[in-house]
Amino acid sequence: MGAVTIRDVRKHYGSVEVLHGVSIDIADGEFVILVGPSGCGKSTLLRMIAGLEDITGGEIEIGGQVVNDLAPKDRDIAMVFQSYALYPHMTVEENMGFSLKLARVNKETIRARVANAAEVLGLQPYLERYPRHLSGGQRQRVAMGRAIVRSPQVFLFDEPLSNLDAKLRVQMRGEIKMNHRRLSTTTVYVTHDQIEAMTMADRIVVMRSGYVEQIGSPLDLYDTPANLFVAGFIGSPAMNILDGSIAGTTFTTPDGIDIPLKADAIPAHHGPVKLGIRPEHLRLDPKGLNAEVMVVEPTGSETQVAFRLGDQELVGIFRERIATSPGNMMGISIASDQVHLFDPETGKRLTR
Repeated sequence: MGAVTIRDVRKHYGSVEVLHGVSIDIADGEFVILVGPSGCGKSTLLRMIAGLEDITGGEIEIGGQVVNDLAPKDRDIAMVFQSYALYPHMTVEENMGFSLKLARVNKETIRARVANAAEVLGLQPYLERYPRHLSGGQRQRVAMGRAIVRSPQVFLFDEPLSNLDAKLRVQMRGEIKMNHRRLSTTTVYVTHDQIEAMTMADRIVVMRSGYVEQIGSPLDLYDTPANLFVAGFIGSPAMNILDGSIAGTTFTTPDGIDIPLKADAIPAHHGPVKLGIRPEHLRLDPKGLNAEVMVVEPTGSETQVAFRLGDQELVGIFRERIATSPGNMMGISIASDQVHLFDPETGKRLTR
């Protein structure tokens, strides 16, 4: 069983604490992504699971066994790094089977495992090639194949797609997810790209400054962010956040713009709040709020428009082809059943 349990894990570098009591339960066969901005501690945590960083406090279990004091080679994990780290003088087949060779596995077993991994990853035509003869995506597949042949309890991925161009990243995201479905191996994946996290994960762990901000399915985090940080980090473009206050069933901005709210969406809170609204929940409405167009970005399937509403800025995404230009005024409305309200002091989500 490849379940991973992280209990109150801490990491210090001298007097500096970079992980502050992180606890995460990862089920056997689950695909979990650690996401957050640079410096949030996600790669440090992954390296602690791998045994490449010492654990200052807490426990990490893999398959029910505490691994704090186990060497990386004894943890039954396989890691894929951002750099492919392939041996240039070895063929694809030799690169994929090298760890098994070091472990003194017999040649027939190595050949069978490499052939199986090559079939899964579509690498059969390239087994006799050297890394210099491969594209970036093919090299990353070889690095993945090297991990697959070990048949570990847990796969660890540390930003494996960062070196690829945008089109290839999309392709590789799909391949990694399909391979996970085939192999059903527990996977812990680190990225700073929230689109990767949203499209690939069974569950996402959002981290900031060494703390876990929220854990949940991609749509849970998108639809019900626990705080302002998650609301702003998950989603592209980010959620719009407006300053204001609630009185009755009306949200009012500091410059006097009133936005009606549904009564059942209003928490037991009156006074200053921050209102969040996703860009796709703005509506074009000639009778709505008068907003100044700042930027128009047509992408073909949709149009992204940046507005100024009073003294605040917000972004809308529309399916319509919009004939407008910066400086024009447009009427917009906010879907009152899609608003999110947050405490301006703590940043926490306000619920009724």
